[in-house]
Amino acid sequence: MGTIRTLNSHSGQPAARSAVACLFAGALILMSALAAAQDGSSAKPAEDRGLFGNIGRWFDQQAENINATFKDARQKLGNFGREAGVAAKTTVDGAKEAADAVARIPNARVFSVHEQCKQAPNGAPDCLGPANAACKAKGFQSGSSVGMTTAEICPAKVYMSGRTSGPECRLETFVSRILCQ
Repeated sequence: MGTIRTLNSHSGQPAARSAVACLFAGALILMSALAAAQDGSSAKPAEDRGLFGNIGRWFDQQAENINATFKDARQKLGNFGREAGVAAKTTVDGAKEAADAVARIPNARVFSVHEQCKQAPNGAPDCLGPANAACKAKGFQSGSSVGMTTAEICPAKVYMSGRTSGPECRLETFVSRILCQ
């Protein structure tokens, strides 16, 4: 059985370090060249500033990007302030309208009535007319329906025959409560 010896040499470490440093420097130069190409600065020939010149130029470009971002944020903040002012004015106008409506409430009254609603062309009950008419009869300017009642109305012969509904019966809707102003 023989022995296999392995040679370990530490003399390659300084060469590896300098190779890594060269790769790092090359990557920085490549990144700065790509950034310059993205900025569209290809109109003038690129100067060879060296490694530290390119790193400095890259930092300058990053600072310009950050300044542009802050400028955009400042503009958006200014727009937000203007929009908030418009919203506040709209809110004030809405509050004024609500206050006017509340001021009219003491003159509003709710009444119980029994007024038959007309049938609209689509078959639904139209109770706005009877509610308005009932409020005007009570001395108010306008009114609206607050409550309705629907009943099936049948002739007496249907009930006398022991039935509770039939083809002779019809649905009628009545206004039961109105709000007058």
